[in-house]
Amino acid sequence: MRRQRTGWLLLAPSLIILFLTGLLPFIYVLIVGFFSWNPVALNPAPLWKGVENFRRLVFDVEFLGALTRTLSFTVITVGAELLVGFVLASLLLRDFRGKAFFRTVHALPLMIAPIVVGAIWKLLTIPGFGPLPYYFDQWFGIDYNLGRYAGQAFWTVVVMDVWHWTPFVTLVMLAGLSAMPQDPLESAKVDGANRWQLLRHITLPLLMPVLLTVVFLRVMDALRIVDEVWMLTGGGPGTATRYVGIHIWRVVFPQTSYGYGSAMSLLLLYFTVVICWFLYVTIMGRGGANEGR
Repeated sequence: MRRQRTGWLLLAPSLIILFLTGLLPFIYVLIVGFFSWNPVALNPAPLWKGVENFRRLVFDVEFLGALTRTLSFTVITVGAELLVGFVLASLLLRDFRGKAFFRTVHALPLMIAPIVVGAIWKLLTIPGFGPLPYYFDQWFGIDYNLGRYAGQAFWTVVVMDVWHWTPFVTLVMLAGLSAMPQDPLESAKVDGANRWQLLRHITLPLLMPVLLTVVFLRVMDALRIVDEVWMLTGGGPGTATRYVGIHIWRVVFPQTSYGYGSAMSLLLLYFTVVICWFLYVTIMGRGGANEGR
């Protein structure tokens, strides 16, 4: 009993902070989502709407478009980061000249705040000032202008996110590969397994816990991206890069529709939980099937 009491006392500060910064705001947003509330209106009193805000979301074309763009962005960026991060982690397992320098330089983007990342890429892509529009025009004859072409804006945001977060994936993958037992690999090599067979039947199944952790973290981060995109494109041109986080900001602050914005936030949270649960079931199911073999 004394040990349990000591354990709860040590956990108490963390639990209190978690309650104040996580659970309490969630309960507040959940309550506000059932009201129509404009705190700067002539009548700022909240008006009970029930599930009307959530029903409205189903038919909100702008919100559904932002959600679709967010899901597309998440799938593309997380997939690219996993692929590039795994390749780089595999290369870093080998010894080569300048390895320490490359690892240090490769990890530098992680030390930059997201809003600063957006500002850096903004400077790189300003027509007439940044180097990217100049080189695209000189080398490929392409008019590179994020304020004019929606496709360029979308893919530039994708590249920016991959550049920013691939080092994180690489470092986690490198830790997982370094801690992987070598006996199964050596036994498979003796049995004549090629590189693809080693990767598919041994490396990836053993790396599943690491992959699961990386996917969880990156999916949650990608679904709520705001800072970098706001600094780089502001959600434009048009709605090309208006993801859910930016759309919610535009609804809550310029339109001061706090109830509807809360409903959108809750739906985004629901999608995040469902996607992470689906990924967990899928990856763990495949890992169990591979172990059964």
